[in-house]
Parts: sequence; C-alpha cells; structure tokens
Amino acid sequence: MNWQGALYNLAWRLAGPLLRRYLKKRGRQNPAYLLHWDERFGEALTPRALGAIWIHAVSVGETRAAQPLVAALRQRWPDAPLLLTQMTPTGRATAEQLYPDAEVRYLPYDYPQAVRRFLAAYRPRCGVLMETELWPNLIAAADEQRIPLVLANARLSDKSLKGYRRIDGLIRPALGKLSAIAAQSPEDADRLRQLGASRVSVCGSTKYDIEIPPGQMELAARFRQWLGARPVLLCASTREGEEALILDAWQAAGDACGDALLVLAPRHPERWEQVADLAAARGLGLQRRSAAEPVAAATRVWLGDSMGEMFAYLGAADVAFIGGSLLPFGCHNLIEPAQAGVPALFGPSVFNFAQAARDAQAAGAARQVPDAAAMVGEALALLADAPRRQAMRDGAARFRAAHRGASQRMLELIAAQLAGG
Repeated sequence: MNWQGALYNLAWRLAGPLLRRYLKKRGRQNPAYLLHWDERFGEALTPRALGAIWIHAVSVGETRAAQPLVAALRQRWPDAPLLLTQMTPTGRATAEQLYPDAEVRYLPYDYPQAVRRFLAAYRPRCGVLMETELWPNLIAAADEQRIPLVLANARLSDKSLKGYRRIDGLIRPALGKLSAIAAQSPEDADRLRQLGASRVSVCGSTKYDIEIPPGQMELAARFRQWLGARPVLLCASTREGEEALILDAWQAAGDACGDALLVLAPRHPERWEQVADLAAARGLGLQRRSAAEPVAAATRVWLGDSMGEMFAYLGAADVAFIGGSLLPFGCHNLIEPAQAGVPALFGPSVFNFAQAARDAQAAGAARQVPDAAAMVGEALALLADAPRRQAMRDGAARFRAAHRGASQRMLELIAAQLAGG
C-alpha cells in the first residue's frame, strides 16, 4: 500500500464519530437517515440469497438509470437473485419501489474490514457500479475475493479528472482492478484512461433506454386535470439556492407570466418546507401536490412535494427546466425531458451531463440559458409559441432515438466477465 492508500484508511478510521454526527444532523431533517446504521458500518449481514447479481447505485438518479440494465440482466439470468445497494435514503426508497423482489440495503462505508465482510457475506457473482462510484477499498476487496466488478454508465468530467489526479496513487490502482468499464462517451473514456483505466469501452448511457411506466403517464393525466388548461413551466430537481433565484425571476416577470403556473419539484424532500416558505415570503400563492386537489386560478406556484413522480410532473408540463444547472452542481438528468417529449432548458453548469447537453442542443431538444431571469423569459416565450414547442418535441424524439442501446452493450460486457473474461 502506498502513502495515499495508508492516509485514506487512516482518514476512515478517524471519520467514525464525524459520520455518526453527520447522520444525526441529516436525521433531524429526514428521519430515514437514522435507520439502518448497522448496514452502513458493515454489520447486519444477513443475506437473503448468495450469489446475487449486485448493482450499486448511490442515489435516486443512478437507481433509476439502472432500470433498463436490470431488465436486461434479468432476461439473460432470470433465476439469479438481485442485490441493490445505495448510499442515500431516497435512493434506497427508490430501489424498494422499483425492484420489490430484490434485496435492498446500504453499501458499507469504505472501511477495509466493513467492505470485506459485506462481500464475504453476500458473495455476489458479479458487481456493477453505476456511474463514477470509485471506492478503493471496495474495489480491492472484490479483487481479493475474485468478484468481477464492472463500472457502468461511467462518466468523468474535467473537474473530477483534476481532482482525481491529486490522489493518483489511490485511484490508479483501483481503476486497474476493475474488470471492465463502460464509459458514456469517448471523452469520458479518454479521461478515464488518463487516470490509468485500461479495459474501457464506450457504451453510452442506460438513461436513454428507460421507458416511462404507464402508471406515471396516468398520473400525469391526473396532474393535468388538477392544473387545468394553464401553461405549465416545471423546474425539476432544483437544488438549494436555485429556487430563490427562480422565484425572484418569476415574481419579476409579473404580468408577462399571464396565467402560467410555475411547478417546483426540489431534488431533496427535506427542503420542501423551505421552498414553500420561500414562495410565501414573496407573496406568491402556493399549493402542494400532496393536497391532491385542483389548482386555484390565484395560485402561481405548485410545489411538487412527492418522490418517485418525476415522469408524471414532466408529462404534465409544457416546458421543463432542469435544476442543478443554475448554480455549480453540474446539472441533473436532462435526458428525462426528452423521454417525456418536453422542451427542455438548462443553465450554465452542466459538467455532469456535458455530452448530453451538447447532443440535446444539436438535436433541437433543449436550450441553454445563462441565468434564472433568462430561463423564465425563454420559458414564457416557449409557452406562447406552440409550433416552436412542437419542433423541440420532435428534436427530443431524435435525440433519444440516436442514443438508445447502451444497456445491451453493457450486458455483453457483464456476460463476458461472468463467462470468465
């Protein structure tokens, strides 16, 4: 072990009290953080079945992105048990909703002994790490126990590359132990190779293969009944600091909004009350999705205070803005609007979806805006221009069709590892 690896393990040994304090702090806002602590520290190892196909998806987005790959894996190996692990309560809840017959639990923090115990107890036949989940001790333990690990939907921004280069002695050995890497784009593959990855294939993203569940479209129709004939701007997966900017811009637009309705669907449920307070402080009439009632004419903001219904919100919207992009969070899933056939807008920060942002704009499915005021102005212009919205919907169909098939390509990489490489 080199000095960076030794320092990394020392940091984990010292982090125990801080992690418990962090979980308690998060638990004051979201009580789910207070549950299943034993799993997070490598305890409560009672597998439902051994030899599972194991998928690790850190939170909601990655868990949803795994859907088409899981479907392909189940079609190829219908009798294999399925193990899903996450790091967040919302990710865990999403997995329990999407995969009711799978075993769902938290992945332990990257303590050497904890991840070794976890892998020895479950003995998965293979593991799939969704996106850029590079945990050095987990990867080393899988290598020791001869469990093939595939990094799927792998992406690496320039910013992350610079950060990882500072800990090259820790990341390079980890990448070298992965059985295969399925990168989202040639640029992602090149950046991964710069860090020492060797078994890299460009497969695209499984997010393009996701099919909208019929229940979500039925819910979208119900939402639309509640919203009436009003034009609807959805701001999806917004992050802290963004809602205030959006509400200020919406308020400043004044009469230009007409009877248009702003729908805010914050990324994290513990912030719903905070966002409601932001709207109230600006004197903007607000109703909540949880009230399950028609939206009054005087209401200017509808708060999406529900989980697992993003496709329903998209299906009820005329224009969608993708959050995490006004401030430097790197953007959230801007592929979902294309799947729902909704014209999309996003802000300047897109490092998590840089290639998708370029491709969506090239197809005419989306437009980038510099700030909240420009976003509201562009959204209002689109809401008033039905032919232009239709052109963007047509572009969304082209955008999605051009990128489908990643799940099958990843399936073949995984099958090769199960067959012995």
